[in-house]
Amino acid sequence: MNRRLLIIVSCALVLSLCASYLVYRAVGSRGAAAKAPPGVQLVVAARDLAIGTLIRDADLRTAAWFGPAPAGAVLKREALRNRGVLSAIYEGELVTEARLAPIGSGGGLAATIPPGMRACAVKVNEVVGVAGFVVPGMRVDVLITGLPPGGSAFDGPKVRTLLQNIQVLSAGVNFQQDREGKPEQAQVVNLLVTPAQAEILSLASNETHIQLVLRNPMDTQVAGLPGTIMSDLFGVERAPAPVPSVLPKSPLTALPPAPPVMAAPTAPTAPAAPSLFTIDVTNGSVHTQATFSRPGGKP
Repeated sequence: MNRRLLIIVSCALVLSLCASYLVYRAVGSRGAAAKAPPGVQLVVAARDLAIGTLIRDADLRTAAWFGPAPAGAVLKREALRNRGVLSAIYEGELVTEARLAPIGSGGGLAATIPPGMRACAVKVNEVVGVAGFVVPGMRVDVLITGLPPGGSAFDGPKVRTLLQNIQVLSAGVNFQQDREGKPEQAQVVNLLVTPAQAEILSLASNETHIQLVLRNPMDTQVAGLPGTIMSDLFGVERAPAPVPSVLPKSPLTALPPAPPVMAAPTAPTAPAAPSLFTIDVTNGSVHTQATFSRPGGKP
């Protein structure tokens, strides 16, 4: 065969193979595009929504979502109006039912409290509140400082860990009145506690000084701590426990025990003398008397 003809046939064969491959890729991409599911319009957040926010229409917008819709996704804004936010939702994030409070429960802090739990407000110092050390979602321990009942004034106040691994619901500023009746700012932290723990915190807030300390959220171990007294910090021995004083008996005032008093014998009671009754009987010139008696002197 002519060499020139062989080269032409080989080039034509290579070109035909390349053309077939390109046609195959084009047809395959069109088929894949035809099989792709159509996009849907889902509701997303139009701005950052904090915990407890009551959703308004301006807080939402719709965005195209390609592929199957996630569980709990919402298609209409009307279903999300006046719903409280349970966890923070950021701008452009999909709004789902799991992130919202039940219908009719409203917004605010109350919607974030689980059933059977309570939100207890604790006033903290400005360092903890202003510096942002305690924010929602963190875990803290509650420490109290004061003079324990029955404790010695020589030992000084005592600090004790009252509650451990408590979740923070919110932190902010509350306006209270001072002694002169003027409003003043107070840093307040709301803690998620049980009803029994709420009673303990309420009593501790009124009678002691409360301090919050942060802990690692992954550390859930509850440690048994005995507490620390001021005398322990300076290495001073604790004051001995007071011994109850007993007054000694004076020999001048001590009297011998009195002998037992014997009851006097009772004399026998004499029987009562019988009562006598005299009856005068007159029959003409004859005058007689008759005497009668009854036992016991009864008439």
